[in-house]
Amino acid sequence: MCVQRRGHCAVEEVKMAATVKGPVAVEDVNVTFEDQQKINKFARNTSRMTELKSEIEAKKKSLQNLQDASDDLMMLDDDLLLIPYQIGDVFISHTQEETQEMLESAKEALEQEVRGLEEQVSAIQQVLGDLKVQLYAKFGNNINLEADES
Repeated sequence: MCVQRRGHCAVEEVKMAATVKGPVAVEDVNVTFEDQQKINKFARNTSRMTELKSEIEAKKKSLQNLQDASDDLMMLDDDLLLIPYQIGDVFISHTQEETQEMLESAKEALEQEVRGLEEQVSAIQQVLGDLKVQLYAKFGNNINLEADES
């Protein structure tokens, strides 16, 4: 049996009240200038880290291309063949040995750049970790500092 109230069955109202959740309690936390500076620093560092990771990926692809070129060069049988090597916008022909040395030199330079970028990423991750601890300590669940995986 159902008692009608406001066009609904009283039993339905009880069920609806049980399933509808009220707003999640959000604490009002005063954001100071220093807190805002930390949040801004976190955002800048996160953005910079994303840029550095993209740059590292691009350099690793270039490094793989250099390695592939070096491997292909080793397979050549003709030592007298001149190999075109791009320097800037121009191709200059070199012997196989000279070209191999230039490829090795370019690979070493690129590996050093990648190591430098990875060190920068590591330093930024340390700063972000420290900022996360400080900001979560003050704001708790009221702040989201996790990267979106979309």
